[in-house]
Amino acid sequence: MPSSAEKSTAPLAGRRAQAARNDGVILDAARAVFLDDPKAPIAAVADRAGVGISALYRRYAGKEDLLRQLCHDGLRRYVAEAEDALAGPDDWTAFTTFLARVVDADVHSLTVHLAGTFTPTEEMGRDARRAAELAEALFERARASGRLRSDAVVPDLGLLLESCAAVRVPDPERTRELRRRQLAVLLAGLSTVPDAGPLPGPPPAAGEFDWRWRRRE
Repeated sequence: MPSSAEKSTAPLAGRRAQAARNDGVILDAARAVFLDDPKAPIAAVADRAGVGISALYRRYAGKEDLLRQLCHDGLRRYVAEAEDALAGPDDWTAFTTFLARVVDADVHSLTVHLAGTFTPTEEMGRDARRAAELAEALFERARASGRLRSDAVVPDLGLLLESCAAVRVPDPERTRELRRRQLAVLLAGLSTVPDAGPLPGPPPAAGEFDWRWRRRE
């Protein structure tokens, strides 16, 4: 028979579990809504999630809080995948595995669509700096493997990931297949290939794409 303490905590655990499930439903709905239309009202998220607007506002003070949560979740996923990849023993495999997992997670679709629609927090800034450090570490390991072309630079990774994120068809599984194909093509361009000519144009500079995070009025 459960103790009195177990009896008192079980309903709370149940409510917390339900709240977590509801929050997941809301975030999934918000992601779908705002990828289609970043200017959509927050009520569209409640409709898609099948919850009342009051239930949504109990979790998020407004649309900006919801946008910020979505992007921060994506940033945390990026950091987690980079840390996991760096634990691998093979330099080139660590690099390519990281890129494949980030592409599958579709992190950069949110970056492209939602940049500049909210004010980032200090915590997001710290996580962004951590993400940049990890990306550089993976890049340098790939270079050390001898399989990364000498004129590639770290910001090329952002362009690569955005190119993959731009691939989208109505079928999610087909989207994943096509993105993996696009990634393979782009990785072939970054790898050392005999008789490959130089990459066209000057490389992207560090911070060149930071302009999009300026708050849009």
